[in-house]
Amino acid sequence: MANEEDDPVVQEIDVYLAKSLAEKLYLFQYPVRPASMTYDDIPHLSAKIKPKQQKVEIEMAIDTLNPNYCRSKGEQIALNVDGACADETSTFSSKLMDKQTFCSSQTTSNTSRYAAALYRQGELHLTPLHGILQLRPSFSYLDKADAKHREREAANEAGDSSQDEAEEDVKQITVRFSRPESEQARQRRVQSYEFLQKKHAEEPWVHLHYYGLRDSRSEHERQYLLCQGSSGVENTELVKSPSEYLMMLMPPSQEEEKDKPVAPSNVLSMAQLRTLPLADQIKILMKNVKVMPFANLMSLLGPSMDSVAVLRGIQKVAMLVQGNWVVKSDILYPKDSSSPHSGVPAEVLCRGRDFVMWKFTKSRWVVRKEVAAVTKLCAEDVKDFLEHMALVRINKGWEFILPYDGEFIKKHPDVVQRQHLLWMGIQAKLEKVYNLVKETTPKKPDGQSGPAGLLSGDQRIQAAKTKAQQNHAVLERELQRQKEQLHTSMVLPGVQIKEEPLSEEGEDEDEQGAEEEEPMDTSPSDGLSNRLTNGLPAGRAAGGDSFSGHPPPGCASAPAARELRAFVEATFQSQFVLTLSELKRLFNQHVASLPRGHVLFSGISDHMLQDTVLAAGCKQILVPFPRQTAASPNEQKVFALWESGDMSDQHRQVLFEIFSKNYRVRRNMIQSRLTQECGEDLSKQEVDKVLKDCCVSYGGMWYLKGTVQS
Repeated sequence: MANEEDDPVVQEIDVYLAKSLAEKLYLFQYPVRPASMTYDDIPHLSAKIKPKQQKVEIEMAIDTLNPNYCRSKGEQIALNVDGACADETSTFSSKLMDKQTFCSSQTTSNTSRYAAALYRQGELHLTPLHGILQLRPSFSYLDKADAKHREREAANEAGDSSQDEAEEDVKQITVRFSRPESEQARQRRVQSYEFLQKKHAEEPWVHLHYYGLRDSRSEHERQYLLCQGSSGVENTELVKSPSEYLMMLMPPSQEEEKDKPVAPSNVLSMAQLRTLPLADQIKILMKNVKVMPFANLMSLLGPSMDSVAVLRGIQKVAMLVQGNWVVKSDILYPKDSSSPHSGVPAEVLCRGRDFVMWKFTKSRWVVRKEVAAVTKLCAEDVKDFLEHMALVRINKGWEFILPYDGEFIKKHPDVVQRQHLLWMGIQAKLEKVYNLVKETTPKKPDGQSGPAGLLSGDQRIQAAKTKAQQNHAVLERELQRQKEQLHTSMVLPGVQIKEEPLSEEGEDEDEQGAEEEEPMDTSPSDGLSNRLTNGLPAGRAAGGDSFSGHPPPGCASAPAARELRAFVEATFQSQFVLTLSELKRLFNQHVASLPRGHVLFSGISDHMLQDTVLAAGCKQILVPFPRQTAASPNEQKVFALWESGDMSDQHRQVLFEIFSKNYRVRRNMIQSRLTQECGEDLSKQEVDKVLKDCCVSYGGMWYLKGTVQS
């Protein structure tokens, strides 16, 4: 009270809010000048503005008669900028730097706290500012001088180099057609710095007229800074009750919340979480945790939460996998988003992650290579999927991160049934998109506490080896049966090689063998020739039905057999590895190049060609193709030259042994096995020669020729 008595109110001033120029009033801040000189005294030659960018350029005259002005320097600058010849495009038409350009920049983006005040007749009139611009000298004329200098130097160099030339040299140009731009690429282009700069440059300038301080038009516009309504209609913003005025001076907590440090995206405040609706709480928890049992979710939400409401909410954002809840893919990958690793759109990512979740509904183990082969996604994306819901186990694969929750399954059979129907719909979509083989899910016994039919990684490997051995025995029998048919069948005439279908049993076994992709086997060989038993049978090699000049009865003539044998030997001496499909293509080309009436026009069957290949010292390599291979049966039959008589025979035999157990192999594994089998003195050039002769590289892996599937 004592302070208030010592500081009495001297005068009360009415405050008015003028809005006539509220959206048009800018404050220009010029560079500092001497007090004796104002910018109003300097002639303004021109002014222009870009309203959207709030960018202004003002051209002002320079007093060249001032004793402080250096005339020689002004002439030199004009000469550097415009050159000796002045024309309409010259910056300084008087051959003297007689003007200067000021360019604006925004001082602040939020001008709501600033206003222009005009005090008149005991009243204070406030007009909100639309923008505050600082004007600084622009030195763009120096860039023009540098450009002129470079043009003169380029012209001089071109003149010196082209004095003796009559015409310019013809240059080859490359024409490229742009591909249709995707929506994602368009968004990146629109957000790029170059695009924004180009867009700003395209905005047209609006030319302004400058009126001085004492001009009548300025005096007229200045009247708009006064509040036009004398009755106070326009001043309702300033008429507030004491409580409203106090609220304006001290707003509740909005400003304080803005000043709080932002927590990391992976940190969740449970106190703030419980203030949200139940659906948002469940969504945020599942998005952060990814996989959670229902009991844990209830404990996080609090004991007072209704379990029925939680069950209803969790089914909107998660799917049931092995009795646990896994967040839905479209929650993690919303529409219009993309992969940070490969740029793949969200739709493809959701489909690939749904495939991983679906695989975990069938088994506790998933193999990453199998997922990548089916989804065709990069390794980083597949790894992200698996890390959301599984843990990696060495030599076994990825195991689901949580144990099977049999208690939830028994307690909520209606939810389990509903989720089962949803998974059936997802399975149908995945089978259609990825061309999966339709599966039937076996029912679990009532007393079983976990999913049935789970196999460890070792069991899977052993099962694959057993199936490969069974397939080998079947192929041996089929080869012997084809030999017997060859003796009794008659050869039909024709140029093209005829297709001869195999038995249904053999085809089924071939498909099963191609579906198993066995892991890399680098154990030392006890006898390479014995390991590749799928070559020429011992009985056939020792028998008298070789094509060394004496073909078996019922086959083509002896000259045709010799010509076929010569073609096969010459082809494998240069190719070393060929699939049956590629060999047939080369043979058809060879026959087409022969003259009419040649002995090979008598007709060569599929079996004759394969028998000739085996009799010529080649062997069939049973390459374990992956399950979802697109290779035809003829493309899965791979033949390789076993002995060619050179120093690399042993190296190739080791390589064929490796590929009889692996569809694709890394180079370091091949080199390690070759060094182990052939000695430590194996050079890099020898390894390169073997790989070049028999293999191709694709995506960092090595494949036998003709077996790689893009």
